[in-house]
Amino acid sequence: MKKVVGLLFLLVFAACLTITMASPAVGVTPTLIGRGTYDPFKVKSDHASPVDFEAKAKSAVDIVVRTHDYAPGGSTGWHTHPGPVFITVLQGTVTFYEVDDPTCTPTIVSAGQGYVDTGRGHYARNETGVPAKDVTVIMAPVGLPFRGELAAPGPYCAF
Repeated sequence: MKKVVGLLFLLVFAACLTITMASPAVGVTPTLIGRGTYDPFKVKSDHASPVDFEAKAKSAVDIVVRTHDYAPGGSTGWHTHPGPVFITVLQGTVTFYEVDDPTCTPTIVSAGQGYVDTGRGHYARNETGVPAKDVTVIMAPVGLPFRGELAAPGPYCAF
């Protein structure tokens, strides 16, 4: 019985530690535009097209489209996605940081520009004094959450 209680205590402690280590979103308001489930697909641009684009899903995927309003200084917190995310900044400027970049190099994306998140983990922040807004297209395997929380990857990106 002592071992069970000890193990239970350890699990609760670990869960609390994980929650406190996550970096939550602050000053970012998401708005759902739409959500749909897609059967497996494979699409490729027409061979006569100057754009060489290909996308495929071997199994069904859920796709959600959202806008995010960023207050000045607002941030998403460190997080990951189970699939790619296509982000278009509509207003202002959003700065992105990748969880596995040991130099913590910012990628600055302004209105009218796009950013592709591969899903490995990132942090987005409005580092300006004016509001910013983006629209995202997020893909995930059917039934999986669209976002997972991550701890800050410090010491190189300790915010």
